[in-house]
This record gives sequence, C-alpha cells and structure tokens, in this order.
Amino acid sequence: MVISAKLDTLHLAPCSLLLLEDQDWERAWMDDYKPMCFAGRLWVCPTGMAVEAGDAIIMELDPGLAFGTGTHPTTALCLEWLAQHDLSGKTLIDYGCGSGILGIAALLLGAERVLGVDNDPQALTATRDNCHKNNIDEARFPVYLPCDFAHALAGGDIGAVDIVLANILAGPLVSLAEYLAAMTRPDGMILLSGILREQAGEVMAAYAKGFSMEAPVYEEDWVRLEGRRES
Repeated sequence: MVISAKLDTLHLAPCSLLLLEDQDWERAWMDDYKPMCFAGRLWVCPTGMAVEAGDAIIMELDPGLAFGTGTHPTTALCLEWLAQHDLSGKTLIDYGCGSGILGIAALLLGAERVLGVDNDPQALTATRDNCHKNNIDEARFPVYLPCDFAHALAGGDIGAVDIVLANILAGPLVSLAEYLAAMTRPDGMILLSGILREQAGEVMAAYAKGFSMEAPVYEEDWVRLEGRRES
C-alpha cells in the first residue's frame, strides 16, 4: 500500500521514555512559583502567599489546569502593559482568558468590566475561582466559550469595548484579526501577545488594516503588540 511505503521511508529521531511518579499536577506548579511584581504596583501571588506591599495592588492566583501564572513572557508583557495604563472605567475583552489573570488584573487596576472567552471549559472554571479569591463579582467578569460569545455578540447582548486583549498564538491572531477589530471601539486599544519574534511582522500586517500599530515590545523570544483602532 502507498501508506505503508511512505512509512517505510520515514526516518524518526530517537526518543526516550521516563516514568514519572503520579502527583498532584494541579499543585506542582507552586513548587517554583513566587510572588511577582509588575510595573512596581501590581503583585501576582500564589494563593496563600500574599505580600505586604503598602498600597500595592495584590492578586491571589491559582491557575488550576489553565494557562496563566505571570511567569511566561507573554503573560508578563501584558501584565506590565496593564499596570502602566489608566484603566479606570474601561471595558475589556480577554480573548483566551486562561486562568483569568489578565482580566482580573485589569479589574483590580480599575476597569469596570471584562468579558472572558476561552475554548477550554477548565479555563472558565479557573477564571471564576480566581474571581472569588480576589473578591470580584462574577457579573464584572462573565466568561464564555467562543460559540456562546459569538452568539451573544451577534444578538447584540455584547458590544464593542475599550480594550481587547488576546494572549493566544500568532496563527489564531491572524485569522481573528477582523473579528477582534470589530469588538474594539473606535479609538480603542488592542493588545496582542503569544507571538514569537519571527511572527511579529505577519501579525502586525493583519491588524494594520484597522489599527495604528506601535513598535513591538520584546521579552526573550516573545513579542507584545499594541494598536489603536482607527475611526
């Protein structure tokens, strides 16, 4: 058969297997996770490890099985941006909300409301749990699966917002460019991350049609992009 012939010609790299003892993987992340400060005023702390930091803004976080602790450069880049801007009264969409870290940070920094979207039900659970840990009313951070969010948007239950955050991957960011632009008010901001250095040009080109894009900001091999929605 053709399939068999193709398999015979494959040259696979050697691999090795390591047997790991079963453990509480949901808790294992805490072994090396310490409180982190962003822009000198926002602290992200593992549950039970809150810091004494004067008038600092402190978030307690337990990501569960969702992405987003602040240790990865993509998340750190977004947290730095949020902590450096005046979010008072702003509305946001956190597209790919994961643990809810970015949306909760925005609310603690003064935002009025955040809409969270993620395709992983465990992420929505983690976001709700982290809202409770930080005494945030779920009504200020409702969360949706993408299909439910799209229906709410199409039905007029959700309107455009001041800031759209999307810390996902370059491919989805490119394919979602028109969709995310439609969620951003004229003169509103878009904040994009999850992008490797070599992918920045392609993502910027996809958003340059509707946004005035700023120069990329780098941390290690990762990039943050921001742009202002044109009228």
